[in-house]
Amino acid sequence: MIFIGVLIMIVLIISGLPVAFALGIASVVYLLLAGVDLSMVAQSMVRGVDSFTLLAVPFFLLLGELMNSGGITHKIINIARVVVGHLKGGLAQVNIFASILFSGISGSATADTVALGSVLIPSMEREGYDKRFAAAITAASSIVGPIVPPSITLIIFGIVTQQPIGPLLIAGIIPGMLLGVSLMVYTYFVATKRNYPKYERATFKEARSAFSSGFLALLLPIIIVAGIVSGVFTPTESAAIAVLYAIIITFFYYKNVNLKSFIGILRKTSFDSANILFTLAAATVFAWVVTRSRISATIGDFILGVSTNPFFILGLSVVFLLIIGLFMLPSEGIIVFAPILTPIVMQVGVDPIHFGVLMVLTLTIGGASPPVGILLYIVADIAKLKYTTLVKEMLPMYVPLVLTAFLVAFVPALSLVVVNLFFR
Repeated sequence: MIFIGVLIMIVLIISGLPVAFALGIASVVYLLLAGVDLSMVAQSMVRGVDSFTLLAVPFFLLLGELMNSGGITHKIINIARVVVGHLKGGLAQVNIFASILFSGISGSATADTVALGSVLIPSMEREGYDKRFAAAITAASSIVGPIVPPSITLIIFGIVTQQPIGPLLIAGIIPGMLLGVSLMVYTYFVATKRNYPKYERATFKEARSAFSSGFLALLLPIIIVAGIVSGVFTPTESAAIAVLYAIIITFFYYKNVNLKSFIGILRKTSFDSANILFTLAAATVFAWVVTRSRISATIGDFILGVSTNPFFILGLSVVFLLIIGLFMLPSEGIIVFAPILTPIVMQVGVDPIHFGVLMVLTLTIGGASPPVGILLYIVADIAKLKYTTLVKEMLPMYVPLVLTAFLVAFVPALSLVVVNLFFR
């Protein structure tokens, strides 16, 4: 019965049906075959979204939309140019560093790609960079978005696996930075080989101007992280306070958001939030089916029968999640597979916080990988490139991305050192 249900779910997802409907239909088919009262579907769906923590999702979505519409992008780029523009491949390095800064505000890879790509891809082309490389490095660097706090995907992982959200968000800081550094090293060698230009080192006056202009925007991730680490705010409260702060500076300081545009931002945030929450509600039903049918136990027994070495299981998980990421969005992969895989890795002593960061990182690499690769479609559209041309340019970039994923998998301290310092 569960085989039939899972097969239906896979077929529906591949056919293009939204994951929420695929999960719901597969679950209902299983329940009908098992003779279970369907009233539990409604009960499980309500229970799945009846969570105070879930309020952080629409708040962080709203925060990203506000900052994206509030003229923050150019200020972030100017700061990045001051810090790393003098390195070989200056504007490409700015692209990566700006992604790290912007991800601390938006928490979304797609928001990062749209905001920075629309500005930097044309600029890089004008400065002599190959358009394919400009588009590819934009997609690759945007992977940092869902890892550095605030991260909507890590919040979803915490909800579906019942792990604390604060430590999860903080655990993504070092892996996110490491991912950015690996791409900057890769860019340095490519820029040297292709003789891409760099900027003159910024003067003190230029640096002061850039930081003073973008200082209020940079305070946002500091407010979020400091509030969570200090215990003054819960993640949900920090999201609400950050939204209030963003409204004040975008309305009254930068003055790039007015009432009309704010209504449009609220409308988009509402639709995006509803999509995530409906998927989580359907996933709660599927999780009940997984528990009842003992899928996790069966898969766990099979894997543990092969090896109980945690490094083997983490390496196997990375390979599996990289494959899953080719066909599913990160949030979808988290919702479907986190409840199955997390108990398995916990049995061999893997910290669930560490695994959460690893899972989000690995699945997000899939966001820049064909055939789904939504980040690739976005930058291909911005750069007016053929999808296959962009994929060819991306291929060497998967080397530092995948190596970073394995490094995070095999060195748990990268994820846990900050968590252990402040939360344990």
